[in-house]
Amino acid sequence: MAWLLDVYRSAIFKKAVMAVSGLMLFGFVLTHMLGNLKLYFGPEEINNYAEWLRTIGKPALPKNGALNIARVGLLAAVFLHIWSAWQVTRLSRKARPQKYVKQATIQATYASRTMRWGGVIVLLFIVYHLLHLTLGVVGPEGFEYGDVYNNVVLGFRNPLISGFYILANLALGLHLYHGLWSLFQSLGLNHPSYRALRRPIALAFASVVTLGNISFPLAVLSGVVG
Repeated sequence: MAWLLDVYRSAIFKKAVMAVSGLMLFGFVLTHMLGNLKLYFGPEEINNYAEWLRTIGKPALPKNGALNIARVGLLAAVFLHIWSAWQVTRLSRKARPQKYVKQATIQATYASRTMRWGGVIVLLFIVYHLLHLTLGVVGPEGFEYGDVYNNVVLGFRNPLISGFYILANLALGLHLYHGLWSLFQSLGLNHPSYRALRRPIALAFASVVTLGNISFPLAVLSGVVG
């Protein structure tokens, strides 16, 4: 069984874990944003969508059963992503214990240089988002379980909350852009025939998710929604 320990300790394994967990998180943020677009169709549409999520799998599963399974899977993906990123960083520092005299940043992008603190901001945003719109323990008074439309409008009418969401989603966009671009290389998808497509695909994905998420607080603040 020594080979299993060798695999666990290898940088390739940790990068693969980071890539696969990243794929799960990419899928979540995209579907989450697309589902939230129902906000533009009025209270009934988005509230019915939220109720449908809570009843997936009935009667085989209890109410919220599938949703809670998805939440556990999401939290596991977040944990594995953070763990693997930390492990890869440790291995990188161990392989190069002495810093370069001059930092080479010619090929580095702003997104890659801010990847670590961007990840921290995204994690804090996820925690606040759950406390705000899932549990209703933070944010303005008037939270009603099941009334997603009302909860979103009440929250985003506060400019400070909307500003925080916008800044957090800009950080998320940078994280998604660099993460997806790096994902191709981590999974060995680095063939010259499609290498040039990596950045455009990453930019398009990050832009769609970021602009979609930012549109919600802006729509409430401008009066388009609410």
